[in-house]
Amino acid sequence: MKKTVNTVLLSIGRLLSLLWPGTASRVLTYVRDKIYTGYLTRRFASFGRSSTLRWKPTRLEGLQFVTVGEDTLLEPGLELTAWQGGPEKPRITIGNHCTLRRGCHITAFRQISIGDNLLTGTHVLITDNAHGTSLRQQMQLPPDSRPISSKGPVVIGNNVWLGTNVCVMSGVTIGDGAIVGANSVVTHDIPAYSVAAGIPAKVMKQL
Repeated sequence: MKKTVNTVLLSIGRLLSLLWPGTASRVLTYVRDKIYTGYLTRRFASFGRSSTLRWKPTRLEGLQFVTVGEDTLLEPGLELTAWQGGPEKPRITIGNHCTLRRGCHITAFRQISIGDNLLTGTHVLITDNAHGTSLRQQMQLPPDSRPISSKGPVVIGNNVWLGTNVCVMSGVTIGDGAIVGANSVVTHDIPAYSVAAGIPAKVMKQL
């Protein structure tokens, strides 16, 4: 039975490649992603028109605290989590016309606000929290048993570009138009219209 099903599915795939050579896979991927997006849309606080959550994310938690603007693309491998650890509700806001590339991880305990037109490289981390602090008493506990802590919300302005593997840590504001180079760790504010890079990220150029 399994062999017969596999044969039928392969035959359908070959037929589609003849009918739409070079475009069949893109059409099927588009259809799959739109169906999957529609399936999850109601779990979000708000999900904008023409935005797409592509198959398949790594982890989705607390979507009722997440707002996504219009015409935003969330690529595969996304980890999007909002954790409610007290009376204050967490909040993640992603603006319009953003592109979050493969493997991005956004996690909020308090608040993460992302403006319009954000472009990221792959495997970018944006977090407003950590497992505990550097106090010895907490460091004696397993990391996943330490209380979640936050140094403050994360704010990312409009037209920001974050390179591949950038980590944006809690309590940070990145101004409009800023560029952060690949593999950087942002632990302090980055002014608007500046270029920053390094671990920790430092401003290399400001206009």
